[in-house]
Amino acid sequence: MGTKQTSARPQATSRKAGKNPSPRTRTATPCGGVTHDNVRHTTRFTVIGNHLAQHAELSLLAIGLAVHIQSLPSGASVAIKSLAARFPEGTTRIAAALRELEAHGYLRRTPERTEDGRLVTRTVSCNRPGHTGTPDEPKPQAQPERPAHREDKPQPKRPARREDKPQRRALPAVPQPIYPAPEMLATALGVLSGLRRTDPRLLISATDAEHLVPGVAAWLERDLTPEAVHGALTTGLPQEPLHRPAALLAHRLTAQLPPLPLFRTPETSATRHPLQNCDTCDRAYRAPEPGTCAGCTG
Repeated sequence: MGTKQTSARPQATSRKAGKNPSPRTRTATPCGGVTHDNVRHTTRFTVIGNHLAQHAELSLLAIGLAVHIQSLPSGASVAIKSLAARFPEGTTRIAAALRELEAHGYLRRTPERTEDGRLVTRTVSCNRPGHTGTPDEPKPQAQPERPAHREDKPQPKRPARREDKPQRRALPAVPQPIYPAPEMLATALGVLSGLRRTDPRLLISATDAEHLVPGVAAWLERDLTPEAVHGALTTGLPQEPLHRPAALLAHRLTAQLPPLPLFRTPETSATRHPLQNCDTCDRAYRAPEPGTCAGCTG
């Protein structure tokens, strides 16, 4: 009977006991591809989703700018001038990247009026568009059982954890303006704030108003006056109590949205350009396309 031969290599010996593995991990890839030499971060790091880092429609500048903004602490300035002073791309390219992030939901800029009457822009950075900003609570890890000792004192029982409250239903989507100029958004916010003077049941929260402001701005873009929008939202309301006034307003803004005005030739009326945000001073002005206002150009 012949001897059976094998070409299997002998198993490698295990590492010495007590030697900690290195935190550096290296992933193998096919020839020509990238190889990651990763070290685990324990301090000063920011979690970025692949939906942003590998976004198929955002420019590389917009992705990098979104990563930088998400790494900043709350209260840091992200104005166009501040970013242009930090990076070499300039105000024009940075303003265009901010508009990209707004269009895809990674940035929200809403005008607000301060106590002294000034109009400022409130900027909200969204690391996951379309989801609420409530952070997920980390799940507690199971601890190994320890043998009881005589000197151990009995631990008091912790109170039972309350069940999470049901999440609030999201409001219906509202129309979006072609260009959300700060001046127009401020007017839309004033329309929503004045509804409760006609009907006290239309008192809404600041969060609901932030959701509804773009819908009102879309009406204002159709050459409607604030008074006309106010009347459309307050006329013919049901007599019964309104349990979700913001949802009713969102439905009316969508269902009763008037059509865009007909195109008028220059012979019949003067051309009215849309509102733009100046790439230098961030003020609103009228022009056929984004750029800088006359004050900053001159």
